[in-house]
Amino acid sequence: MLVLILKILIPFLLIFNLLPLLIWVERKGSAYIQDRRGPNRASFFGIRLGGLLHTISDVIKLITKEDIIPAHVNKPFFILAPFLVLFVACVTYAVIPFAHPIEINGGIFTFQAADLNVGILYILAMSSLGVFGVLLAGWSSNNKYSLLGGLRSSAQMFSYEIAMGLALLSVLLLGGSLELSALIDDQTAAVWRWNFIRNPLAFILFLTAVFAEANRLPFDLPEGESELVAGYHVEYSSMKFAMFFMAEYAHMIVGSALITALFFGGWQVPFLSTEFLRTNAESGLFMVLLAHGVLFMIIGFFLLGKFKSGKYGDKRDYEVIVIGLPMTVIGLALGLYTLLHGSFQLGDMGRQVFAAVLQFGVFMAKILFFCWVFIWIRWTLPRFRYDQLMHLGWKVMIPLGLASVAGTAIVMVL
Repeated sequence: MLVLILKILIPFLLIFNLLPLLIWVERKGSAYIQDRRGPNRASFFGIRLGGLLHTISDVIKLITKEDIIPAHVNKPFFILAPFLVLFVACVTYAVIPFAHPIEINGGIFTFQAADLNVGILYILAMSSLGVFGVLLAGWSSNNKYSLLGGLRSSAQMFSYEIAMGLALLSVLLLGGSLELSALIDDQTAAVWRWNFIRNPLAFILFLTAVFAEANRLPFDLPEGESELVAGYHVEYSSMKFAMFFMAEYAHMIVGSALITALFFGGWQVPFLSTEFLRTNAESGLFMVLLAHGVLFMIIGFFLLGKFKSGKYGDKRDYEVIVIGLPMTVIGLALGLYTLLHGSFQLGDMGRQVFAAVLQFGVFMAKILFFCWVFIWIRWTLPRFRYDQLMHLGWKVMIPLGLASVAGTAIVMVL
């Protein structure tokens, strides 16, 4: 029972711990794309940590802000809508495996909350429920702008779910299973067997549909603040507004995890199979620890070197010590320990755990890369007009999705 609870809690904790990091990365990333500094004013006793405290101040502000519920709203559905949107965004992660299963006392331990043999159907079912939260928010607000935002969002999500389903169908034809772990195993560690190479059209369609499902630029028409004030959540405040905001980033994380699992080998380490990782676990652990020690020392020395410059002339010059000194010490200690210890002796369980941890790290690195792609595209491309968005969904992506399914089927038969 405890293991099951942990399997359920860990994906939620993973998502909620990544949310503030992604918000900070988006703010700083957009700033550097636009050739500016970004948030760097919020401080704690003069320490600013490069704008990271802005995210903490936002959390405090939203938690302590008055929660206003207008008198004219449909109260039960008005309260339910943000919870539904965030819940749907998070529970989709339950079927995504983030490492190869390991064997414990003759049983198989899987690294996913729910090991379903119809995982793809579960993902489609859960993602289709997200539209109800947005539609309820717009309708229950009893505000014409909110209602228009909800209707635009539901039309957009319905349209792009069809293209997403067709892209998934192409992947199912290649993998021959509805189970996500089987689809990842089918791609193997050989990069040329990953589905983004075997079917690049399906990958492009799925990536575009995920952007539309997450309401991210250039597909953020449901909000469309230049036309509809703030869209479907215009009447929301405090933590209810924050839940819609958090749901967008949760969709980013889950969408990146799905792209990774379905098209980029999931937890597969490029060119290194699970058997290879387990067989060479001792030398692999030695190299990983030594590499981390060297990396921490390089980052630490880099930050400490910036302290000498006295760039700002205030307490910000000392911020680099807060991170740089501990990283230098940890890196030096880790490197010396690894060199003095020499090779490690791991049992069968230790080899399995090492392979699983390394695969989880690779899986998370892929997710963070695609989260950055979401941010990068948002601050690069302009917003579509609504007619362009619907034209792309119905007249371009759906025919291309059908062509992808037909082409994949023909290739599989031949």
